Amino acid sequence: MTQLEDSKILRLFFERSEQAIKELDGKYGAAVRKTAANILSDRLDVEECVNDTYLRTWNSIPPHAPDPLAPYVCRIARNLAVNRYHANRAEKRSGNYALIVEEMAECLPSGADIETEYDAKELSAAINRFLAALSVEDRILFVRRYWYADSVAALAAETGGSANRISVRLFRLREKLRKQLVKEGFLA
Repeated sequence: MTQLEDSKILRLFFERSEQAIKELDGKYGAAVRKTAANILSDRLDVEECVNDTYLRTWNSIPPHAPDPLAPYVCRIARNLAVNRYHANRAEKRSGNYALIVEEMAECLPSGADIETEYDAKELSAAINRFLAALSVEDRILFVRRYWYADSVAALAAETGGSANRISVRLFRLREKLRKQLVKEGFLA
């Protein structure tokens, strides 16, 4: 089956054709599932998150016409998975995402410290400056681990390094971020 270009998938959404969801799933379903599965440990939660992602995408296109489409849909999946994770966490603590949250806790200010939307945007800008200053490899590694929640083992397998080497590299990147945020006044 030939995959449609993003512009044609978007056109199907704008035409309100149910084929849009089928085409979206065919082209980006694996990425959406992986994004959700990296955060959620339960298969049923992942599938529900995928379905909710498609519903949210259906409801947001139109009026939005995201370009590129893949990161837009994966961001929706990630946000829904994080929300589901927090709902599940009230019951029990498990999964890869809990470890990622712990890893980042030491180098990011807590949400309670950010009192206004302006402060949140400034923090976001500081993190973006940090990412822009990294090498392409470090940036990809950081984003894959802390945005898409890829496991250290998966990152090691893809880069050809050991899990220990990747863990050390991620630790150094977190420490570098923490130092930059201290320097910019976001952390004490």
